[in-house]
Amino acid sequence: MSMNFLQKNKTMILYGLSLAFLLYFLRWLELRVVIINNAFEIYAGIIAVLFTGLGIWLAIKLTRPKTETRIIEKEVYRNNDSDFVLNQNAFEQSGLSKRELEVLGLMAGGLSNQEIADTLFVSLNTIKTHTSSLFEKMEVKRRTQAIEAGKRQGLIP
Repeated sequence: MSMNFLQKNKTMILYGLSLAFLLYFLRWLELRVVIINNAFEIYAGIIAVLFTGLGIWLAIKLTRPKTETRIIEKEVYRNNDSDFVLNQNAFEQSGLSKRELEVLGLMAGGLSNQEIADTLFVSLNTIKTHTSSLFEKMEVKRRTQAIEAGKRQGLIP
């Protein structure tokens, strides 16, 4: 069956193969002429692509932040509230009122200004006034600094 097909279409197959060979030959010549006539442009383009890639790689390498991760293990000091004794001497030297000390203790408990106001049955503005006065007397600017200073001085547990 395939022999019969080949004999029947012998001329068509021969023409198809010769056209394919001729097309391949013309493409090869065209590529050769393009490369020979435009050799400088092709080489310059290849060099430009290589240097662009090198520049991108170098920029990424130079601008990457040099961070080093270090794990530091520290012993955490936990003070039991039942063992806490107020340092009266530090309390008197700090010039804090009892209400400001109470506000500081609630701050250390993680309460917001509104929650502190609700707990003490006072307005939010009163708590803000106590807080700013507390910061001034303790010479700090943030809640975390006030809490740390209070713990260091023995004012809060």
